Amino acid sequence: MMPDKTEASDNAVNESLGDNAADDRVVSEQNGAASGDVDGTAAPGNGQTPTDDSDQPAGEFIAADDNDPLGFGDERMGVQDGEPLDEVGQLRARLAEAEAQASENWDRLLRLQADMENQRKRAQNDVAKARKFALESIVGDLLPVKDSLEMGLAAAQADDADPDAIIKGADLTLKMLAQVFEKNNIVEINPVDEKFDPEFHQAMSMQEIEGKPSNTVTSVMQKGYTLNERLVRPALVMVAK
Repeated sequence: MMPDKTEASDNAVNESLGDNAADDRVVSEQNGAASGDVDGTAAPGNGQTPTDDSDQPAGEFIAADDNDPLGFGDERMGVQDGEPLDEVGQLRARLAEAEAQASENWDRLLRLQADMENQRKRAQNDVAKARKFALESIVGDLLPVKDSLEMGLAAAQADDADPDAIIKGADLTLKMLAQVFEKNNIVEINPVDEKFDPEFHQAMSMQEIEGKPSNTVTSVMQKGYTLNERLVRPALVMVAK
C-alpha cells in the first residue's frame, strides 16, 4: 500500500514548525540573558545569583555620582576612613607663611637701608663739623696768649714803660705759647749740631766749617714744627760740607 502524499506533506510541515519553535526558544533564552545583564540581574539558568539590594529595586540602574563617575569613592584620591585631603591646605599654609616671611624680610631691609642712610648723613655731618671746628680747642688755648701780647704791647707804648717788665712779659707770653704747643702735641724742630735729615730739614746753604763734621747742621735760620709726629713746617738750616 502506497503512502498518502498528503500525509507525508503534513509531516514535513510539522517537522519544519518544530525546528522553528526550537530556534525561537533559543533566541528567547538569549534575549532573556541579555536583558538580565542589562537590568543588573542574572538570567535564570545561567549559574549566577541575581543582585539583591534592599534600597535599590531589581532591574533598575544605579545613578552614578557626577564627582565620582567610576564609583571608586574616596579611595580614588587616597582618602581613607573619612580623613580630609589636606595636601592643598598644607601648600596654601606654606605659601602664606612664605609670603609673611618675605614681607617681614622686606620691611627689615627697608629699615636697614634707612638706618644706613641716616648713619651716612650723620657721618658726613660729623666730618663737616670736625673740619669746621677742629681748631676750636687750640683757639681757646691761644686766646690767653693773644691777650698777653696785647697787654705787653700796651705796656711798651706807655710813657713810663719799663723795658725789664716788657721783657719779662714777653718771656711769660712765650712760655704760655710753649704750653699750648705741648698740650696740642706740637713739637719744635731745632736741629743744631744734629745730622741733616731731609725729611724734617731744608738746607738753605752749605759751607765748610772747621770742627764741624760733614753733613751736620751748623745753624737754624727758622725752626720747624710737627703736629702728632707729622711735619707741619721743615726747619731751615745751614749744613757743613
